[in-house]
Amino acid sequence: MSNDILDEGSRRARQVADHPWLEKVARVGFAASGLIHLVLGWIAGRVALGSGGEADTSGAIATVREAPAGPLLLWICVLGFVALALFQLLDGILGGGETGARVKAAGKGVLYAALGVISVRFAVGGGSSGGQESSTDITQRLMEMPAGRLLVGAVALGVIAVGGYHVYKGFTKKFLEDLSATGGGSLGTGVTVAGMIGYVAKGVALLVVGGLFGLAAWQADPDEAQGMDGALKTLAEQPFGTVLLLLVAVGLALYGVYSFARARYARMD
Repeated sequence: MSNDILDEGSRRARQVADHPWLEKVARVGFAASGLIHLVLGWIAGRVALGSGGEADTSGAIATVREAPAGPLLLWICVLGFVALALFQLLDGILGGGETGARVKAAGKGVLYAALGVISVRFAVGGGSSGGQESSTDITQRLMEMPAGRLLVGAVALGVIAVGGYHVYKGFTKKFLEDLSATGGGSLGTGVTVAGMIGYVAKGVALLVVGGLFGLAAWQADPDEAQGMDGALKTLAEQPFGTVLLLLVAVGLALYGVYSFARARYARMD
């Protein structure tokens, strides 16, 4: 009886995963990611030029909410993120590919689900206290656990690995494997250039985030751990920091442009 229930549940899950409407709505999730990165790049540019702003995902989503028709846009983002999360999770659970690819798909599903949750909080009028404080709180809790510094160090290594992979993916154009086409001609060239610069810029930002978590683990100081906002502002404080941050800001915006192209051309098989 229990096996029959499991088989039926698996069959229904497969029907959901293969439904063409799920794929169509999931593509909206890539466009939503593009919008968030465009806004994130704009905020990072403002920070580089001396203006304020929270240069992280929460800050970008809050900015979208305040724009004309912002609440509607935010609910569309929620729908896209939830659909993309479901698509990726089902692909990870039911997909027939290699184990590594399935784990990667499931991880992406968790990430998009988290973006959906954050977007819902802002859509209903809530918000966040900012990436830096959240990162500090999380690090503090990890530090209080047995082998806490090792846990924070592991987080640092994980973020650095993801950041390094983004840089590698940008330089080698490996991201093109995620696309079924690029549009061809000048459009295809634009998508490729946007993807290359965008992945490298996002990777650099993540490398800085990972480095700050590593510093927190080394010094046993949770205040050193900062999210994307703190990482970009730390970058701005370095020699030639304004120029560096402006370049990263442009790159993040181009990652957003690439994400819009991905909404159209992404491989969903």
